[in-house]
Amino acid sequence: MVKPEEMAPILRRALGYPYATPDSSYLYRDGTAEELPDDLDLEGRLSLLAYGANAAPEALAYKLASLPGEEMPVLRAELESFDVVYSAHVSLYGAVPATLQESPGTTAPVFVVFPSPGQLELLTAYELNYDLVALNGASCRLEDGTAVEEPAAYRSIHGCLSLDGSEVALAAVRSAGRSLPELDEPALLERVRARLEPELTLEEFVRACVERGGIRPLRIDAAPPGR
Repeated sequence: MVKPEEMAPILRRALGYPYATPDSSYLYRDGTAEELPDDLDLEGRLSLLAYGANAAPEALAYKLASLPGEEMPVLRAELESFDVVYSAHVSLYGAVPATLQESPGTTAPVFVVFPSPGQLELLTAYELNYDLVALNGASCRLEDGTAVEEPAAYRSIHGCLSLDGSEVALAAVRSAGRSLPELDEPALLERVRARLEPELTLEEFVRACVERGGIRPLRIDAAPPGR
């Protein structure tokens, strides 16, 4: 059971998704964004797309806490013909997180992170609702124009959330050429709550999701009105 004094940080975490990211590439270390060194070395590191919380220092600090002092390059990039949409599940911490969806004509602003093997193991341990896959044929370029060939990405095993017959893009991710409707996390969670648990307040709904370990899968269009 979630204690009353625990709800404020839980609600803040749920509604704050996908969290703040720097405006430019950076070097992650111990929850902070530092300037990239001139002699940046990516040798032996996997190129991994970060389109949701995995580009945010706040989230990385939580996931990589057991590797203090270890740095990780986080580079701005653009991913063509994809958009960042909501996944069809509610996470353990009460947010509806992101996944990728093919979207011709759309260019999504993303990051590419370059974790060490140890960092990759920790990141993957938190992605229980995702498969780590290669985006074969994807066109991804860093902000200096360098192409990233077949980057790896976490993609939801539950697919994309469907709301009123359409996937829903994250308003926090300002994709160019977007064709999908968009909502921010508080508005999306409110729509989910009203559809599934209309008798609960938003805070009560988030609490219930956390206490039950999330919702997997989340099928809104298939749910009858009032439930």
